[in-house]
Amino acid sequence: MSPAHFEDHSADISPRLVDPNGSEDEQQLEAALRPKKLADFPGQERVRDQLGLVLEAARRRGAPPDHVLLSGPPGLGKTTLAMIVASELEAPIRITSGPAIQHAGDLAAILSSLTEGEVLFLDEIHRMARPAEEMLYLAMEDFRVDVIVGKGPGATAIPLELPPFTVVGATTRAGLLPAPLRDRFGFTGHLDYYKASDLAAILARNADLLGVPATREGIEEIAGRSRGTPRIANRLLRRVRDYAQVHGRQVVDLGSARAALDLFDVDASGLDRLDRAVLEALCRRFGGGPVGLSTLAVAVGEEPDTVETVAEPYLVREGYMIRTPRGRAAAPLAWSHLGLTPPESSLGGALFDPAEGGDGRFTG
Repeated sequence: MSPAHFEDHSADISPRLVDPNGSEDEQQLEAALRPKKLADFPGQERVRDQLGLVLEAARRRGAPPDHVLLSGPPGLGKTTLAMIVASELEAPIRITSGPAIQHAGDLAAILSSLTEGEVLFLDEIHRMARPAEEMLYLAMEDFRVDVIVGKGPGATAIPLELPPFTVVGATTRAGLLPAPLRDRFGFTGHLDYYKASDLAAILARNADLLGVPATREGIEEIAGRSRGTPRIANRLLRRVRDYAQVHGRQVVDLGSARAALDLFDVDASGLDRLDRAVLEALCRRFGGGPVGLSTLAVAVGEEPDTVETVAEPYLVREGYMIRTPRGRAAAPLAWSHLGLTPPESSLGGALFDPAEGGDGRFTG
């Protein structure tokens, strides 16, 4: 690691350290830490190898590659991969998002200004307005758009030819993409959560870039509590660095990592205050469930969307919560995590027989 050097990032403390959606300041800092080449991109070996093949073949043909769709939960590197595509092709990149394109004219203005070989990155592409989607179909397939001039019976469609370009779309909700749009992407890659060893490699590299001395044990402790998400891992690293600096340790070691993460309510399993509040409500107030999402959200003092999109995906994936047609229920792992014994009548207990072995994760 390089010599100790600490920057002041106290302003980027997030209310939820394990929220994969970062603030604008955090996103700018993460941009500085992003790898620039595919070979430097850690983890996601399958997607990385497949994408590398697509890009190398395009370089040898001297033509833009097929359009690329990247899907997966937030914070896993979709934006980073889009920028790597442009870097590998030595092409400029135009960045926009689905919510920013609410009219076909918005998309037409962007498309008409693209240069040959340019990469157009559309984040959250599933949130694009339907008229713009229909224009994008033609642009991706035939590299042209029809500009409508006039209104009513006298309206005329003027075809506008576009130079060849590559669309890189990113989405956290691939199921919301209409089939005609999804089918126009020549390559689709799904990013999954990272292994702790991959997160440790990312953290070691970023600690060096930030000038933060760190031990292997400290890095591994942070990686193990990062929910398989690089964005969360980077945020926790900065908080542990702050703790080490304030307490005069000047190094991210195991003691600093544990003390800092305990201070910020991130437990050994990566669960934060909201996650534990959801489990507490399920087990203590509702006997393990099932309970409706709205009722559960009221019990923890959050909006239903927050519980559903922030806490629930990780709790379900790790086997703490079960989604049923009648609502959410606590799995046996939730009861054990809280140090409680599930009642025999609980739904989670009925779905899992401890005598059969396993770790209590629901796979039915």
